[in-house]
Amino acid sequence: MRWSRWLIGRRSLRCRVAVMSDGSLTYRTSGVDRGAVAAALDAVQERIRGTFTTHVLGDIGHFAGLFRLSGFRDPVLVSSIDGVGTKVVLARQAGRMDVVGRDAITHGVNDVAVLGAVPLFALDYVAASQLDPADLAAVVSGMAAACREEGAALLGGETSQMPGVYTDAGLDVVACVIGAAERAALCDGSTIRPGDAVIGLASNGLHTNGYTLVRAVMRRCGWTLPAVFPDLGGTLADALLRPHRSYRRALQALAGTGWLRGAAHITGGGLPGNLVRILPPARRARVDTTAWPVPPIFTILARGGRIARDEMFATFNMGVGLAVVVPRDRAGLAVDICGANGADGWIIGEIAPGERGVELL
Repeated sequence: MRWSRWLIGRRSLRCRVAVMSDGSLTYRTSGVDRGAVAAALDAVQERIRGTFTTHVLGDIGHFAGLFRLSGFRDPVLVSSIDGVGTKVVLARQAGRMDVVGRDAITHGVNDVAVLGAVPLFALDYVAASQLDPADLAAVVSGMAAACREEGAALLGGETSQMPGVYTDAGLDVVACVIGAAERAALCDGSTIRPGDAVIGLASNGLHTNGYTLVRAVMRRCGWTLPAVFPDLGGTLADALLRPHRSYRRALQALAGTGWLRGAAHITGGGLPGNLVRILPPARRARVDTTAWPVPPIFTILARGGRIARDEMFATFNMGVGLAVVVPRDRAGLAVDICGANGADGWIIGEIAPGERGVELL
């Protein structure tokens, strides 16, 4: 979806010819339909322009995106790139491709926000054997919507059709988010000390991790997306395809108090695999796993797949999408501040001296 490729693709389209009577080949008959993709991207141009901030220079069609950085005294650029994984398979089945577009952006926004950065712009990558124009338009629309909500420009990207590399059903949705922070305001966990409190902020589901295991459970149990589970209060699709929650506002509010000592985005690897990433040497996080209500979707998956507790916590967020570390005497107020900024939370643990790691109690 490199926006520079839109015009290139359209110019090329004018020169493209069908298979000649002598049997000569075209790119389209080889499996790459540039025209369909160009038309789908044309249809969402205004949504993409709607994400442009005053810092964006130029318009769609350049070979690279242009962004003017200003308003910082000693800026540090903070970058993240990640994909939505196999959640895209279920989103495609359910016809909810806008969700994974949103997820790709929000995931990256959270990643830069935990380090104290504000998101500036995003780049995306969408690839498949053959791209369905409706799917592509929905993905980009979801990305644009998330970018507008987060104050980031959807500055560019790449759309790639690669028959022979991806399977017929394969689709990859990836986004790179670039943010910036004052160097003095970076939050990397280095000031975390024994006695600090760990706060867990609520997820609204699986976010973007663990879906290969989810699909294995679905196959074993014979579950389908339209299936209704009383404990979920709706369909399996509704529970599995909720958009990845943004924690940017809560993190910015906490950073403004001066209390935030570290924050971890709980993605692949769960609490033990992500909270440890912000701990200094000789610091250990002790987490009380009874301190928050685990959403029913995780209980249903564990029961259906006979998945062990340790495997659940190492794969899924288990209801905690973000963990923050603050001084113990500020923990209650920090929970209130997060709640006022769209992220309910709980005090779920503490920092202790000891071997660097995360202990689930």
